[in-house]
Amino acid sequence: MITGELKNKIDGIWDIFWSSGMTNPLTVIEQITYLMFIKILDDNELKKESNAAAFDMPVVDPIFDDEHQVCRWHKFRNFEAEAMFKNMTEKVFPFIKEDLHAGRDTAFAKYMKDALFLVPTARVLVRVVDALDSLDLNNKDIMGDVYEYLLSQIAQSGTNGQFRTPRHIIKMMVELMQPNLDDVICDPAMGSAGFICAAAAYISENYGSDLMKTENKKHYTTTMFSGFDTDQTMLRIGAMNMMLHGVEAPNISWQDSLSEDNTHREEYSLIMANPPFTGSLDKETVSKDLIAIAPTKKTELLFMALFLKSLKIGGRCASIVPDGVLFGSSRAHKALRKELVENNRLEAVISMPSGVFKPYAGVSTAIVIFTKTGGGGTDNVWFYDMKADGYSLDDKRSPVEQNDIPDILARFKNLDGEKDRERTEQSFFVPKSEIAENDYDLSINKYKKIEYVAVEYPPTEEILAELESLNEQVSMEMAELNEMLRK
Repeated sequence: MITGELKNKIDGIWDIFWSSGMTNPLTVIEQITYLMFIKILDDNELKKESNAAAFDMPVVDPIFDDEHQVCRWHKFRNFEAEAMFKNMTEKVFPFIKEDLHAGRDTAFAKYMKDALFLVPTARVLVRVVDALDSLDLNNKDIMGDVYEYLLSQIAQSGTNGQFRTPRHIIKMMVELMQPNLDDVICDPAMGSAGFICAAAAYISENYGSDLMKTENKKHYTTTMFSGFDTDQTMLRIGAMNMMLHGVEAPNISWQDSLSEDNTHREEYSLIMANPPFTGSLDKETVSKDLIAIAPTKKTELLFMALFLKSLKIGGRCASIVPDGVLFGSSRAHKALRKELVENNRLEAVISMPSGVFKPYAGVSTAIVIFTKTGGGGTDNVWFYDMKADGYSLDDKRSPVEQNDIPDILARFKNLDGEKDRERTEQSFFVPKSEIAENDYDLSINKYKKIEYVAVEYPPTEEILAELESLNEQVSMEMAELNEMLRK
């Protein structure tokens, strides 16, 4: 989430585009991310040059060759308005669209082909460049954060499916799953690639020295990450995000993940996702093997079935689901939950408060974590009742001190210490047998015990006597007040 100077700057840039007549929210988002991407490319190059100079060495694999020095942010930002606009349209944008990955079959090259530079005038460009110039965009997640914030400002974000998972929730899920260099990671509903970007960042931070090995680096930049979406804008933003994380050729592609066209089965060792919650599909368009697991048109159930089909044996999944998946009474709901509990290893259900997705959605959600075994393995399921995530649960989502995320991470990494927890506490285990007896209901409220504390009140006679005394006192004071008013 963004606050302070960055928030004010982005609000200002939004106003610049709006006042220039550009009122399509996703177009505005796309243009802002292009410009941020251009700035970050130059910031990265400046860091590489500084490091190389410190060791008196040439820059390895420079982004900008001699011909494209004029495309660097720190050089064109001081151009006169018309010269800047001409340079942007004729040099800079063609560079990131066509030349940056020229001749390479990468997601970035594929989805930038259709990109359009739509900043309307030189004056608007100068104002936006000035606004972005003073910001520190070295944080690789910044484009995703800005995108999340912009979508929170537009009314249709909660209905067109384009709202993002909050960054801190993504990070928590990645830390829960602890991806490693052997993983093949996918998000079949990737949006702006938040989950796979966060996974890339986690691996880079925790396996930095191992990434120096040629085979590990090749896997990281090409085969480790996959993401699918049906929105070209999201694919472009996702490709830019991944490139900024050093993943130059991820398998990011346009695909309806639930359709027969998706033939990716038993390919991934880790799936992290927040699939669409709302809407239903025509059963004729849905892959038949998904219908076999969950006979329904509901996307939230079909995506869970897809995760089961897409994972290798031993593959892990952490997915956000609406609460209805946990306790819905339809045949499809029960069949899916039974599949998770009986035929795989369901490990955890983390209940989240309904305000997590505000301001654009107030739905109650949970994180479901499981391992695909194909042959059972569920023993005890760990439940956690998250009550706070570090932000207020209203539309403002302001930072607060209350935050259960550190506790969730600590407890999940030491589940042996949870065995003796009572069900009146915030986390506890429930045995598989009890879950089966309850129609595979996975809602935490089904198993949580509420501890009632007896409150002792004084005898009725004492309460009545106190009331009479108070009435007498009120009468005396009213009489005194009336006497004063008569004088």
